[in-house]
Formats: sequence, C-alpha cells, structure tokens
Amino acid sequence: MVNFSSLKKSSADISRLTKEIEKLNGPAEGTKNVDDRYWKPTLDKAGNGFAVIRFLPAPAVDGDDALPWVRIFSHGFQGPGGKWYIESSLTTLGQKDPVGELNSSLWNSTEDPNSPARKQASSQKRRLQYVSNILVVSDPKNPENEGKVFLFKYGKKIFNKISEAMHPPYDDQGRTPENPDYNPTNAFSPFNLWTGANLKLQIKSITMPGERRAFPNYDSSVWAACGPVMDDDAKLEEIWKSEYSLKELISPDKFKSYDELKARLTDVLGNTEVGKSKTADIVDDDVPFKAAASRKSVVDDEDDEDMAYFKKMASE
Repeated sequence: MVNFSSLKKSSADISRLTKEIEKLNGPAEGTKNVDDRYWKPTLDKAGNGFAVIRFLPAPAVDGDDALPWVRIFSHGFQGPGGKWYIESSLTTLGQKDPVGELNSSLWNSTEDPNSPARKQASSQKRRLQYVSNILVVSDPKNPENEGKVFLFKYGKKIFNKISEAMHPPYDDQGRTPENPDYNPTNAFSPFNLWTGANLKLQIKSITMPGERRAFPNYDSSVWAACGPVMDDDAKLEEIWKSEYSLKELISPDKFKSYDELKARLTDVLGNTEVGKSKTADIVDDDVPFKAAASRKSVVDDEDDEDMAYFKKMASE
C-alpha cells in the first residue's frame, strides 16, 4: 500500500502520468446497473447541468504502480431478431473478443464504406469509458453528495481535457510538442491533491440536424485555479484512503469468458454474421455508440481508435 507521506513527496512529479497520457493519445462495461459508488451529474428538464468535481490520485489500495484511471471497453447493439448484446469487452484486458473479431472480419471483407458489412461493424464498435475516483465539491441538484468520494465514468471529451492540462498543446509562444524547444509552463496534474484543480462541469444538451435524441456535451467545462483540495493533510489522507479500487473494476472475474460472449453473440445475431444490428442508445455522457460525421465536433467518437483496432485484428 502506498504511504501517504510518499504520496505528498512525489505529488509534484507528473512525468509518469504524462507518459501514460501520451501512450493513450498515440496511434493506434456492460449493463446499466445502478451502483451507488458512481456519481453522475443531474440534468434539468432541458438536459443541462452544472457541478464541480475534483479528480483524485490513484487509490491507496491499488498499490504504488496504479494509475488514477482505468479504461473500460464495451459493446452495445441490437441484433436482427430484437435481442440486445450489451457486454463488457475482453479487449479491456488485452484479450481477444468475439465481437472485435467479427467486426474486423466484416470491415475487411469489403472496400465499400457504405456496404452492409462495414455499416454493421460500425454499429457494433467498441465504446470507451474511463473511470476515476472523484471528490464532489459542488452538486447543486444533490447537495448531500458534496464532500463525498465517488467513482466517475467519463468519455474522451473529459479525458482530453485532463490530457491537455497535463500536456498543454502549445505555450504562449506557439511552440508545439514536436518542437524540441517545447516547454509548457502551465502543465498540472488534475489528480494532484495539492497542486491540481477542480473541474467545473458544464453540461449542455446538443441536438444535431437530423437527430432526434439530444446528446450531453462537455465542451464548456473548465478548470478552476490550481490549489490544494484543503489545507488539512489529515483530512486529505482520509479522502485518499476512502477511494474505491480501480483495479478491481477490471479484474478478470468481472468479465465473461470468450466462449460465453461468443455464445451470446451467436444468440443475438443468429446464424448469419451480417444482420441489421442496431446500436444501443444507453450512454450517459458524450460518448454515443453511433458515429456520425456531422456531430464529430460536439460529441465523442471512437472512430479513429476503432478503425485502428479493426486493422490490428485483421493483421493478427
């Protein structure tokens, strides 16, 4: 278990987390059960909301090598007979997954982007979510949550904000990371208890032309000024030790076996690989399963990552 004194001494070093961010930004969970460990913002009738949260460091129970986030991949779609496939993906564990293999086969069976095979592969693609521990600083709709530690699921929009905080894309001179003189002066780790910053979540409901459903959008969310969560280290240690394990969320026993998933996939799609699968519309944040070029600027897509994944699967 990590020592709290060591945590404070090492808190200024964000190099390891920055390297992990760079890995994730480089080339290239399943059912919606209620779990009171998780927090999500409450939206008004118009689909808008506001809250202030603080991302927390890796939990004490996860050990010295732990990261303050985990990535979880899942699939959600409806087969031609009306049955739903909503399952965590074994690719979360770095293992082969039957849906991934099928999608790769479908994608590489044709060069026609408008073919039934490629449309089905896109509709069955992986969804990516991150999970971190947070401290709820302000929750106007549910003030009883304030000051408490929760798990928080979020998509690429928010993760990109974290990435940019730790590795700003340019400084005031306009230099870029590719430039050897790159020296960001405003970098900080949002997960640091002392020098991090609160995130002011601003959720707006966005409806794109041709869409009936509105999607939450987090583009207006901003970081507050950097500073400690509080000036009482004893209370900070209590917060840190009350965090939930992230490694537990991706332990192998939380996932169905390859054979179980394969059987479920066959049951949902029937005996034919190419069917009229329909994307599951169950997302809670700005990571819709269904990709649409017209809304790339306002909602999260995993198109680039998924296409790279299909190609990788095809080469193995």
